[in-house]
Amino acid sequence: MAAAAASAGPAGPEPMPSYAQLVQRGWGSALAAARGCADCGWGLARRGLAEHAHLAPAELLLLALGALGWTVLRSAATARLFRPLAKRCRLQPRDAAKMPESAWKFLFYLGTWSYSAYLLFGTDYPFFHDPPSVFYDWAPGMAVPRDIAAAYLLQGSFYGHSIYATLYMDAWRKDSVVMLVHHVVTLVLIVSSYAFRYHNVGILVLFLHDISDVQLEFTKLNVYFKSRGGSHHPLHALAADLGCLSFSLSWFWFRLYWFPLKVLYATCHCSLRSVPDIPFYFFFNALLLLLTAMNLYWFLYIVAFAAKVLTGQVRELKDVREYDAAESPKPSKAE
Repeated sequence: MAAAAASAGPAGPEPMPSYAQLVQRGWGSALAAARGCADCGWGLARRGLAEHAHLAPAELLLLALGALGWTVLRSAATARLFRPLAKRCRLQPRDAAKMPESAWKFLFYLGTWSYSAYLLFGTDYPFFHDPPSVFYDWAPGMAVPRDIAAAYLLQGSFYGHSIYATLYMDAWRKDSVVMLVHHVVTLVLIVSSYAFRYHNVGILVLFLHDISDVQLEFTKLNVYFKSRGGSHHPLHALAADLGCLSFSLSWFWFRLYWFPLKVLYATCHCSLRSVPDIPFYFFFNALLLLLTAMNLYWFLYIVAFAAKVLTGQVRELKDVREYDAAESPKPSKAE
C-alpha cells in the first residue's frame, strides 16, 4: 500500500482553472517571484544545489545500469520475439523492420502508464484530483515513497536508454531531433525532480503523457498488421482507425488540456503558495514549458494528418513524421 498522502489544503481541492486563469495567475506568480529574488544568480543556484539536491551516487549508478538493461532487453526481445513474429505473420519488409520498435514501446508504455494510473487512482495519493497537493508538506530531502521511487527508476532508466535508441536503434524520422531533445529534457526533469523531491508532480506528468504513447504505438502496430501475408485484414484496419481517432483526442485532452491546467498551474502558481522560497522554481517551470511547446509541435503533425485525411490527400493511415523511402536520410539498422 502506498504511503500516506499529503494532507489536504485548508479549503479542500481547488477547482481546475481556465486557460485564462492559468496565464494570469501563473504569469503574476512568476513576476512576483522574479521581483522578490534579490540574489538570483549562480551563487544562489550553487547554494540551492548544496542545500536541496539529494541524489546518491548509488542511485545514479542504478539508473545507468537500468538504461543498459533496457537496451540489452530490447535487443534480445527484437531478435528472439519481435522479428520472428513479423516473419511468421509475413509482414511487408518495411513494416517488419519498423514493427519491433513499436511493439517494444507499446509494451513499456502500457506497463508504466498502468502503474502510474494505479498510483493516482488505486492508492491514497490525491494528486490527480487535487494537483496543488503535490507541494503540501514538501521538505528538502524528504523520503520518497518506494512505490513512487520504483516508477522513477523505471522511467528514468528507460529515457536514458531512449536517447541511445533514438540515435542508433530507431528509424530516423523528420522529428527525430525534436524527439532527442524531448528525451533529454524528460531525463533531466526525472532526475532533477527526484533529487529536489518534486516526485509527486512527476508522477502526474508521467501519467498525463504515457497514455498518448500507448495509443500511438497501438495504432502503428495495427497499421503494420493490416496488410500481411498478401491480403488485407479489416479488423486491424478498423483498430488502426479507432486508435488514430483515440490518439488524436487523448493527445489534446491529456497533454494540452489537463497537463497545463493541472501541472503547470500547480508548478507556476500553487507551488509558491505552499513553499514561498521553493528552490529552482524557474528552472523546472522552464523545462515544463519546453515540454508543452514540444507537445504543441507534435500536435501540428496530428492536425496536418487530419487535414490530409479530410481533403482526400491521404487514403490510409501512415506516420506523417516518417520520410518516404526515396528521401530517407537515415534508415534504421533493421532496414
